[in-house]
Amino acid sequence: MPGWVEDAGQDFVKRMPAEIKINLILLPLIKRGKNPDIPRIVRDESRKLLTAVPKGSVLIVLDVLGRSVTTMKLSSLLESWLQQGQDISIVIGGPDGVSDELLSKASSRLSLSELTFPHTLVRVILLEQIYRAWSILNNHPYHRA
Repeated sequence: MPGWVEDAGQDFVKRMPAEIKINLILLPLIKRGKNPDIPRIVRDESRKLLTAVPKGSVLIVLDVLGRSVTTMKLSSLLESWLQQGQDISIVIGGPDGVSDELLSKASSRLSLSELTFPHTLVRVILLEQIYRAWSILNNHPYHRA
């Protein structure tokens, strides 16, 4: 990832309060050659993602066909997650998506938007939205809607 992606992501991670501990686990993409076997790549990347999800964690997958949520709905979800006290793992797949196997293990599938974002931006957008959701729950002035 470009340095600006890391910087922007870390800025939001640093802003998070103690009750929201963000643990970014970044896995390298499988190289795509001239004639890539996309189904195999998606399967293999998804399996690596599944092994990286901590045991006992609730798995949420970002998926283009996932449930679309507003910022306010994400805030409600965050409140519910915090009240349950369970670790949440939100998986961002590779540029070709994730496997049906990974999707079948997810508690929930969410979509950030009907728009297509560059893969490099998805992490920053997600972190910003989690921070914004927290700010709504705590009447913090960051969210002005």
